[in-house]
Amino acid sequence: MKTTTLSTSVSPKAPALATLTAVAAACAMMLSAPAHAAEAQAASSATDATNAASVPSAIDSSKRVIRLAQPKADNAASTKNAPVPQAAAPQPPTVQNRPPMSTLQPQDVRPPTTPEFTGTTRVYDPGPMNATGIDLRSGQLTNIPTPQAQLSDVSFVPTVLIPQQTGDNNDKLDVSLLDDFIKDVSPNARHYPPNFPNRSQRHYTREKIKVLAEWIEPYAKEPNASYDVLIRAAKLNGMGRNLDLGSDYTIRGGQYVDRAIKIQPDSGEANFLYGMMLSEGGGFKEGQKYLDRAVSLGYTEAEQSLAQSDLLSDRRDKALERLRRLESQNPDNDIIPQQIKLIEEGKFYIWDIPAPDINVKPSV
Repeated sequence: MKTTTLSTSVSPKAPALATLTAVAAACAMMLSAPAHAAEAQAASSATDATNAASVPSAIDSSKRVIRLAQPKADNAASTKNAPVPQAAAPQPPTVQNRPPMSTLQPQDVRPPTTPEFTGTTRVYDPGPMNATGIDLRSGQLTNIPTPQAQLSDVSFVPTVLIPQQTGDNNDKLDVSLLDDFIKDVSPNARHYPPNFPNRSQRHYTREKIKVLAEWIEPYAKEPNASYDVLIRAAKLNGMGRNLDLGSDYTIRGGQYVDRAIKIQPDSGEANFLYGMMLSEGGGFKEGQKYLDRAVSLGYTEAEQSLAQSDLLSDRRDKALERLRRLESQNPDNDIIPQQIKLIEEGKFYIWDIPAPDINVKPSV
């Protein structure tokens, strides 16, 4: 049997052929790559343009388009084809007839009709003086309606000046309003119990006594205060005691009237005030000597206070006798008959009679 051996042998020219084949394949690939790249780029550009025209570049949570993407080619073309702006001639500003955006920025500004004053103070120039005063209508009050006023119940308060201190001191104190007030309210508040036409007048009187007593207090506290200052301070504080303003009014009223008596021992008014305060406060014996002194000095009201003291001391007959004698001496006095009637009816306060109507203004 013949055995055939197949041997594989490589020709020396094989490597060269393989190398040439590889080089040819590489060249073919290099030549075809630009064409494929161009085709891929064209396809990609067409796809981007289509997507950009239909898909937004930003979307918020509610799916609303915020900003649309614009192709770069369109932007470049529009930029290239846009006309170059020409310098426009300046135009005069126009005013639009529309309402202002706010009250702080008005659109229509009108020049002021009156002159402006800056850096100086404008002083009002009053009109001429005539017999009735200054005529305001002839001054610089344009377009101001003329005030109309009517006066009724005109009264004048006399000016009263009193010395502040004893001695040669010439300082004066104006007590015009104080004396006018005391004169008005004394019939209602001088004696106890006080009597007023209504509660409002009682309240206004209390408040005004507080103000006036506080005003005169520094002058009355001076060690050399005059008799006129002390007697007025005593009257105010005595009425404050009757209107239940406190024990301080009682103490001050007694101190001031006691000092007034020491300055003028023969004053019927000072002796009457001190005796009345004491007797109406319960000190009948202490007050009687001052009231008797006032009666001897011709002070009629002191006799009425003595009758009140007799009545509160269970001496009704003596009180009636005193008042009837006083009535015969003063027939024009319309208070005494009313007091006699009160005693005959069994009452105990002879000053509890209908009070005169007063009109005390509230304190400012």
